[in-house]
Amino acid sequence: MTQDKTTGRQLKRRIKDLLTGDELDAAIEAILEMPARRAVNPLFSFFYSVDPRLKWRAVTAMGAVVSDLAERDMESARVIMRRLMWNLNDESGGIGWGSPEAMGEIMARSEALAKEFGSILVSYADESGNYLEHPTLQRGLLWGLGRLARTRPAYVSDADPHLQPFLQSPDPDLRGLAAWAAGPIAGKETRHLIQVLVDDTVRITIFCNDRLTEVAVGDLAQEALAQGDTPKERGP
Repeated sequence: MTQDKTTGRQLKRRIKDLLTGDELDAAIEAILEMPARRAVNPLFSFFYSVDPRLKWRAVTAMGAVVSDLAERDMESARVIMRRLMWNLNDESGGIGWGSPEAMGEIMARSEALAKEFGSILVSYADESGNYLEHPTLQRGLLWGLGRLARTRPAYVSDADPHLQPFLQSPDPDLRGLAAWAAGPIAGKETRHLIQVLVDDTVRITIFCNDRLTEVAVGDLAQEALAQGDTPKERGP
């Protein structure tokens, strides 16, 4: 039993060293060589890291690991998705930091999982559904919806009306992330609300293209409007 615990610590240290290195792609390739069901536990723990770079890289790696697992063992991939959902359940006794982001990343990479769980991710933005009330979780949710909307918009198109309250939030992170998320799926009313934000100069930090970037809410709004009314589904 002692040896197993030591091995677990060594694996966690190895994954942390990989994720904090210079080459994320190489790190993910190395993690994919590990047994998936052992790699996910360290990745879950890094969702709670105070280092935002490590947290976001863990989210990215989780997406790669679970989507790869889904191609070989769909039921095991479903178990991990349900674990992410459980983390967001009040009955879990915790707060599911990183869980909505990871769900979005996983489904952006796996159409099979998006088909099954996309509506659940949307439900977390629905005030009559499984609404997430904590602002930090809401930010993660908006990012997860936006990540999925950019690759498989059909699976999150129902989120459109639920994004409208966030676009009018006094919290600039929620406004900006909602605009970013809505771009590929925004209907007429939502686009009007995005247009209102074009002159919003408050700057927020967003994880995009594998890095944390500071950007004005208005710039995110302009980008969202430029995506057009009829997005086409793209690959991850």
